[in-house]
Amino acid sequence: MGATSGIGMEVALLLAKRGWKVGIAGRREERLCRVMDANKGIAVKKQIDVTAQNAAERLAEMAEELGGMDLYVHSSGIGWQNTGLDTDKELLTVETNGTGFTRMLSAVFNLMAERGGGHIACITSIAGTKGLGAAPAYSATKRYQSHYLECLTQLAGIRGLDITTTDIRPGFVDTDLIANSHFPLKLPPKAVAADIVQAIERKKAVVVIDWRYRLLVALWRLLPRWIWTRMKIQ
Repeated sequence: MGATSGIGMEVALLLAKRGWKVGIAGRREERLCRVMDANKGIAVKKQIDVTAQNAAERLAEMAEELGGMDLYVHSSGIGWQNTGLDTDKELLTVETNGTGFTRMLSAVFNLMAERGGGHIACITSIAGTKGLGAAPAYSATKRYQSHYLECLTQLAGIRGLDITTTDIRPGFVDTDLIANSHFPLKLPPKAVAADIVQAIERKKAVVVIDWRYRLLVALWRLLPRWIWTRMKIQ
């Protein structure tokens, strides 16, 4: 989900090269067509907007076309640097990263519960590990996503389901999402995709990409709230 560009597209292509039967989905039909036409390993495409009421139904249709769903990778998301606190941007971020995310993951979890198991992998962000004043809704929704995955993991245990989750937290990746920004340490999408697929294959519960961001996250988690909130990070 979210395979029309950036990380999602690169992960889909890499999984296809490794022999997976891959279905791609996203909002932009023309980009889905280009990705599928250029890569024989992509078996199915489906135009899905995670904010639409019929998104879960269309996902179920794609799963049926594939013959089932053993792995779901969620890479759909939006966000802005929003120091001006534009309310429309904040609400759109919540609608996509919060409501849309919940719509898709609850639907996938239920589909996998019916089939007896599966693996849910979601690209969240290091932004979910601390509140970022430059991107309030983005940071908050990414924290929500990580907690939701943790909840689904526990729920699978409560219900005795063989459903695994992987919370993938990249640093700043050089994609359309942060185009024209001044974030440091931008990561190349292909390298990030390789790390993601490796984490999925190893069924890691949580992974921060890459080692520099693992160190950064470990350090900023040590900072008391009163210090963090006084830091001017953009």
